[in-house]
Amino acid sequence: MSTQKQNNNEEVDLGSLFTVIGNGFKNVFNFFKGLINGVFHNLIMVLIFFKTHFLKFFIAIVVGGAIGAFLEYESEDKFGSNLLVQPNFNTTRQLYKNINYFNDLVKQEKLEQIASVFNIDTIKAKKFRKFEISPVINNNDIINAYDKFILASDTLTVQNYEFDKFQSNFTEYDYEIHDIEVEATVNDIFDGLEIVILKSVESNPFFNKIKKLTAENLKRSDSLYRENLKSVDSIRQVYMKVMLDEANKQSTGTSIDLVGNKQSTKEIELFDASKKIMFDLKLTYEQIAEESEVINIVSNFQTIGYEVKGITKNLIFIMAGLSFLLMLFFILLFDLNKYLEGYKK
Repeated sequence: MSTQKQNNNEEVDLGSLFTVIGNGFKNVFNFFKGLINGVFHNLIMVLIFFKTHFLKFFIAIVVGGAIGAFLEYESEDKFGSNLLVQPNFNTTRQLYKNINYFNDLVKQEKLEQIASVFNIDTIKAKKFRKFEISPVINNNDIINAYDKFILASDTLTVQNYEFDKFQSNFTEYDYEIHDIEVEATVNDIFDGLEIVILKSVESNPFFNKIKKLTAENLKRSDSLYRENLKSVDSIRQVYMKVMLDEANKQSTGTSIDLVGNKQSTKEIELFDASKKIMFDLKLTYEQIAEESEVINIVSNFQTIGYEVKGITKNLIFIMAGLSFLLMLFFILLFDLNKYLEGYKK
């Protein structure tokens, strides 16, 4: 009797468990079903909205496109050219400041100042339309900068300054390569501009002083590494001579070499030291190549500029898009006003 009652209780417990699981699956299914139905319903409502006002949107796009076509026809042709540079000695901010200054001169049509800065006449100065600078985004620059920060900092500082925080504080000035773009109404005015742009930064006495001191330090490092490499090579030659002499002294019979392993170990250590010096010397060569100038030119301005085009700069597309958005705003505003009037009643 008690066994039968226990079995009945177990069946009731299992039945309740399956009921709970079934209800759980049902709730999850109903949730996703409601979510899909809600998305589908809203999508249909959006389509109905655009279908209802299709003619208004069509007229707005046509009118806006026509206005854009007229403005495009009346607008002047523009040509661009780019200069890629790699600033050294924390000169990036000064470079950005100078480029923005040139752009302000163009906006304010200060033709005499532009002509004086770039050593051209005012007729050519009038052809400029824009000076702009932006970083060439490369995530490896952030990683390399963080590695340098770790090597230059103590352990406690590194522990309290994680990569995410370092990345959030990484600014546009901290990237290695920067793109200077110049726009003008003629395509043959870009030759020689880089000389003036770079000179505007390189003429700063502070940056020239840093350049000079850096060059002297690198030259001393190069001489020191070369002397160390010669010393290591001389010691290696001595060890090789000693090993050859020991080999010649050995008899033709069997002998036990008690110093061979020690000499081999010394030879390996000297080889590793030579390899390390060669690596440091290579890094010094690279640093000399990169920091020999205040600003390195990665790519010069194109002598003949390219025509500035693209859908985002096409006035037909821009005006048609603005007309569409403007019509959408007025329709939504009208519907909102209509709803508020009905709600008030």
